[in-house]
Amino acid sequence: MTPAKLWLRIFVAGFLVISSLLVLTLATPIPYGDLSRIGLMSDREFGWTQEPPKVAPEYLHAVPLDQADIVVIGDSFSMTHRWQSVLVKAGYKVTTAFWGQFDERLCGDFDAWLARAGFKGKLVIVESVERILQERMRYTRSCETMKRPFAARTEPFAVPLEHVPGFALNWGAKLTSGLDTLKYTRAAKATTADTVSTDRTKARTVVNGCDMFSHRLCNKALFFGEDDENGELPAADVAAMQAFTKSQTAFPMLWMVIPNKTTTYIDPSHSKAFVEAFKTSGLGPDLFAFAQEKKTQIRDFYFPNDTHLSMHGQLALGELMLGEVRKIVPQPPSRTP
Repeated sequence: MTPAKLWLRIFVAGFLVISSLLVLTLATPIPYGDLSRIGLMSDREFGWTQEPPKVAPEYLHAVPLDQADIVVIGDSFSMTHRWQSVLVKAGYKVTTAFWGQFDERLCGDFDAWLARAGFKGKLVIVESVERILQERMRYTRSCETMKRPFAARTEPFAVPLEHVPGFALNWGAKLTSGLDTLKYTRAAKATTADTVSTDRTKARTVVNGCDMFSHRLCNKALFFGEDDENGELPAADVAAMQAFTKSQTAFPMLWMVIPNKTTTYIDPSHSKAFVEAFKTSGLGPDLFAFAQEKKTQIRDFYFPNDTHLSMHGQLALGELMLGEVRKIVPQPPSRTP
């Protein structure tokens, strides 16, 4: 065989391999869940199929801080403004900012800092997912002064899908992502045991999963490994939250601690000591019990391919929070004579 023929064969073989990888990747569904995207798991198997509820745009619009009745300090569970939309629809004016904007901490001058920024409202709601709360409270305990100015957007920071995505060629993916997605998805389908793919994404069996989720491989769902790695919340964090709340006297404060998806569907006893202490703390509603109830009542309460509440779950959360808000602010101040 001549050198020219050898190089031609090598070129053809390489071309066929690259072409095959490209075709496989292009045919792989574009992921529309955070966990299917970072974990390279196929949304053909893990993508939700139930259409989300619609929310009128005017209920998603936040107001400037100096016009707000309620200010929310939240994380990614508050970025779509969906649960807050229930409060807005009821007449309350709401603005939302995020822990990440303020170095993941609330400091000793928090209420004075809000007042300096122009807040004249009636209620502060602090929302955090379970897996990050301990870190945030550790930072908060040692923080005296808010260093960054208050800032918030009037429109949602994250805009969720309003329909189940149709097929589209996956042009934006890496060349090998189709093969990797096929490999990890096949591994998940081949066993009832947990499997782990990229970025600590776990495919785990969920008891009665097909009653609770709408995706094809509904006996399993995707979970974020950090749910387990960050450990359980201790009861000491409840004491720290109470101490912080008592130190802020300018505005009433409600806490929302949203359980991890893994806690909700796999390990309901996770953070048990924290939950038991929180129930009697007066800090806010028991969202752990709420999640246990709603996961069997609302299909796709959490997204199957994402670590967050679905829009169905967000609106249910909003209805619960509306009841909690009314205990403190019975009527929207703007409508009070």
